[in-house]
Amino acid sequence: MSKNILSIDTVALDEEKRALKIIDQTKLPGTVEILYLTKQEEIYEAIYLLRVRGAPAIGVAAAIGIYLAALEITDTAYDDFYAKFKKAKDYLDSSRPTAVNLSWALKRMEKVVLDHRGAESAVLKELLHDEAVKIRDEDVWVCKSLGEYGLSLIKDGDGILTHCNAGQLATVKYGTALAPVHLGGERGMKFKVFCDETRPLLQGARLSSFEMVSAGMDTTVICDNMASQVMKNGWVKACFVGCDRVAANGDAANKIGTCGVAILAKHYGIPFYVCAPTSTIDMSVKEGKDIVIEERKGEEVTEMWYRERMAPQGVKVFNPAFDVTDHDLIDAIITEYGIVRAPYTEGLIKIFEEKAKQNG
Repeated sequence: MSKNILSIDTVALDEEKRALKIIDQTKLPGTVEILYLTKQEEIYEAIYLLRVRGAPAIGVAAAIGIYLAALEITDTAYDDFYAKFKKAKDYLDSSRPTAVNLSWALKRMEKVVLDHRGAESAVLKELLHDEAVKIRDEDVWVCKSLGEYGLSLIKDGDGILTHCNAGQLATVKYGTALAPVHLGGERGMKFKVFCDETRPLLQGARLSSFEMVSAGMDTTVICDNMASQVMKNGWVKACFVGCDRVAANGDAANKIGTCGVAILAKHYGIPFYVCAPTSTIDMSVKEGKDIVIEERKGEEVTEMWYRERMAPQGVKVFNPAFDVTDHDLIDAIITEYGIVRAPYTEGLIKIFEEKAKQNG
């Protein structure tokens, strides 16, 4: 491996090049390619085509992206500046509908502009820069805190099953679901990590396993339909997954296939944990059925990764990017401000109260 993936921030602002710097995750694990994106169309495409992916990383990319869009606005009058800023914000916001961090970060950046109504454009651009850097730095702190709480639930040598990729490649550093593994690894702990392949885009096979091997962990890739067998064998002591949106009642939307893992874990008596930064918890959504689920092109199922098409022409394809795991299948939701257990409606409210208290 020419580069250890853990030595590279997944998302960053390159000040000198005035660019969004990302690892192109569509090229992994074969090639570690760094992209420098400056145009809004490039950033939109990177988010939509999963060159940058994972809810937290998407949020950071969006914050940096809208800052770069602001740099291109030449209007000095506030109203004209804001009109063009709002157009760019809405454009980026349309790239992926399910991951709440995208809209969360863009709204936070927009608030900077609205809170300084009438300010000169040069001042607004500087404030937007500072906010984008703050969002990036916060993500590192959040993930490390998630890792500390998650690590308290497992012990050295445990078998951990994860679905999709909610590791460092889904954030700036450490990850969410894999943060406990990374932190434990820094402290000399070893885990046996089972990575669900995660059809159809293979984030587990391509990304999580690559990341875990880089971290020196005992890593095994399994096809999604093998999860039941490894659980039945007694090899899995806990399941850790990330999420793209959590509803107020604790229902969690994550990569398609997550709900099936939760059902299996429930059957075998294995704890199933959702790692969720508070930025991913959407208290305005009452329950999971209200979460908009992105549906992607059928070619991802029938053609991607294959030398020849693997299904007949004309066949229908159902390709939702996410499913929703009901809250009663989740043993705990791990946040940067603590571990929440059922009843989630009350527990999540307390988490936000704690967040408000700590942030003054």
